Amino acid sequence: MPKKTSPTSSRKAEHIHINLNENVESGLSSGLDYYHFPHQALPEIDLEKVRMDFTLFGKEIFAPIFISSMTGGTDQAERINHNLAAAAQQIGIPMGVGSQRAMLEDPSLASTFQIRKSAPDIVLFANLGAVQLNYGLSVEDCQRAVELIEANALILHLNPLQEAVMADGNTNFSGLLKRIESVCNTLTVPVIAKEVGWGISYQAARQLVDAGISAIDVAGAGGTSWTEVEMHRAQNETQRQVAGAFIDWGIPTAESLQLVKEAAPEIPIFASGGIRNGVEIAKSVALGATMAGLAGPFLKAAVDSPQAVLEIIQRLIREIQITMFAAGVSDLNTLSDIDLLEIYPS
Repeated sequence: MPKKTSPTSSRKAEHIHINLNENVESGLSSGLDYYHFPHQALPEIDLEKVRMDFTLFGKEIFAPIFISSMTGGTDQAERINHNLAAAAQQIGIPMGVGSQRAMLEDPSLASTFQIRKSAPDIVLFANLGAVQLNYGLSVEDCQRAVELIEANALILHLNPLQEAVMADGNTNFSGLLKRIESVCNTLTVPVIAKEVGWGISYQAARQLVDAGISAIDVAGAGGTSWTEVEMHRAQNETQRQVAGAFIDWGIPTAESLQLVKEAAPEIPIFASGGIRNGVEIAKSVALGATMAGLAGPFLKAAVDSPQAVLEIIQRLIREIQITMFAAGVSDLNTLSDIDLLEIYPS
């Protein structure tokens, strides 16, 4: 039976359609293309013995890749989430669901986020908009979002620019840090702060860590631009032009990653935003990330099948493995110690 439609659910359906059918790329590069590994012609290691496993929140992860939060709240989103989850389970990498606000508004939509049947063992991230804490979302709601999908951690996503260009956006971010701190102090699982495509600054990272955040996903500029997505949702020409003005806004992923690493070296940092291949995942680790996430390529594959998602993950893993081999390193700890070459266009 088709799920009921709430305003939030309808918006999520629009987001899926726009991301699949429109060009919504940021006008900025992720910045990762300016960094290069020093090539080792004599690596002195066996390619097939290169390892990329690590531990996150007490669980073993096979490779430094995660499926970034994308969707939920519609019939199509339910199929997409199960396809993503099945592939993540087969490899052993983490996954986030899209914002669960729709599920809290309408409990009948919970099944579109409940993917444990497809992925009983993965590290799973629940997800809510941090600003909703200023609009009635309670700490109890956050705990419920975690428990209903059996998540290992909660993402609180930060999206002030997206909310500002939406006709129906929630733009009161005043006093939000104290509410985030309350969630961190109360929840039974780690809380992750995540931008949605414009990056985290040094100042924001330090504020978030001081509030009790356990990890940060920089989600920098260079990938999907949600102002571009909202431009396609605009209800009139003025809204469309306002949203379109911000195509080159944000902190590129590579720069944000280094700022957050400097500000908060004590916590795991996730890199996302415009990452396209395993070489860029390896670059992210060398720049300070624990792991790196992709969304757009996985979304398009998940519309097809779990196998299509799995093929992308397997390709990314092989690219990371070969990158490490050609750079002369055999594990992630050594990879994180490499000094990348900075080569900027003249």
